[in-house]
This record gives sequence, structure tokens and C-alpha cells, in this order.
Amino acid sequence: MSYSLDVYRKEVHYQKNFLNFATFVTLFPQLVAGPIVRYHDIADQLSERKENDQKRYEGIQRFVFGLAKKVLLANPMGIVWDKISGYAASEMSILLAWLGVICFSFQIYFDFSGYSDMAIGLGKIFGFDFLENFNYPYISKSITEFWRRWHISLGQWFKDYVYIPLGGNRKGLARQIRNILIVWILSGIWHGASFNFLFWGLYYGVILILEKLFLLKLLKKIPSIFAHLYSLFLISI
Repeated sequence: MSYSLDVYRKEVHYQKNFLNFATFVTLFPQLVAGPIVRYHDIADQLSERKENDQKRYEGIQRFVFGLAKKVLLANPMGIVWDKISGYAASEMSILLAWLGVICFSFQIYFDFSGYSDMAIGLGKIFGFDFLENFNYPYISKSITEFWRRWHISLGQWFKDYVYIPLGGNRKGLARQIRNILIVWILSGIWHGASFNFLFWGLYYGVILILEKLFLLKLLKKIPSIFAHLYSLFLISI
């Protein structure tokens, strides 16, 4: 989609070399989860990238770092979560339930950011420079900030190809709220074809709208530790 849209919008020239085009379409490091590599981000690299020992070293280092996140952090936390989530609600204390929620939250982060690290590392080995996909999202002090730090490439994709073409924030508050809801409903469906993900998208859409209307101003006035706890609580939910 990004290739077709970028060419249609004349942001890039169409690719004349079929092998370069096929390389973009089948660029396996980032196909499964992310970062989402848009065509115009690597159009020049398809024919002009440089491979050298320094890049290969950096790529291997980044890949190992991501693999460690997955194997040493995400998987053990996932085991704890699986164990706790197997209990009946009547057998669970509040503290045990929250331990499970926290472990699941960190499992998701280390799993996904670890995979992104591995994809970026593999890209470097082949001479590609992919954009970063995570920027310490759990230090956020608002949900708005969280979504600037979490799965950055997905947020940028929806902003460039859905939110801005719909009018973004240029046509009044009512249209802006509508556009935010559309983006987050689509984001929910992108994550999975079930009502759970649809509700997930609406959940974040509503919170982001409330922050835009008044919550962000309030969060800036309170001590940062409370803004941080507010974010972590809503993210965990």
C-alpha cells in the first residue's frame, strides 16, 4: 500500500527496476511485525545502500540485544502471566491479579520492541537503515506521549495515510475528533479482527480525545510522578 500511495501522491518516482521493487515487497526482516517500512523511507537505499563491516557489526549487536529482550525478559514474564491468568477469578487476590497485568504489559513491550530491534539489526546487516520503532514508551506522562513512543512506525503510517488525508486538525474540532476516532477504529482492526481489538482502538481514541480537550493541560499542572502513574495505569488496563 505504501508504494502505491507514495507513487500516486508523487512523493517518489515509480521503481523501474523489478528486482529493487521485489526486494522492497519481500523485505523479510520487517514483514511480520515491524517496524513498518514505508517505500519512501528506503527508496534510495534499494539501489544505493552500502554494506560494510561496521554496519554488519552494529546489525549483529542490535539483533543480539533484541533477541535477549525476547528470550531473557519477555518469555519469563510471559510464563508468569500465563500461570496467573490460568487461575479462576475467585482464587486470585488483587495483588496477584496486578502482578499478572504488570508482567503481561512488560511481556508485550519486550517481545515487540525486541522483535523490532532484531528487524533493525537484520536490516543493517543487509545495508538498510530502518527507522526506530520504540522510544522508552513506559516513561510517558500521557497517553498522547505514549503513542509517540510506542510502535512509532504504525502511528506515522496512520497519520500520513489516513489522519492527514481526512483533514487532520485543519477543519475544526468536530472534524478532528471524528478523524481521531476513525484512525483508532482502523488501528484496532489492524491489530486483530475481533470486537476486543475494536474496543481497544475506541478506548485509546476516547482517551486521546479527552487529553486533547482538557486532560493534557491538567497533566502538565500536577507532579510528574502522578502523570506517569496515570499513564501506566491506563496502558495496563
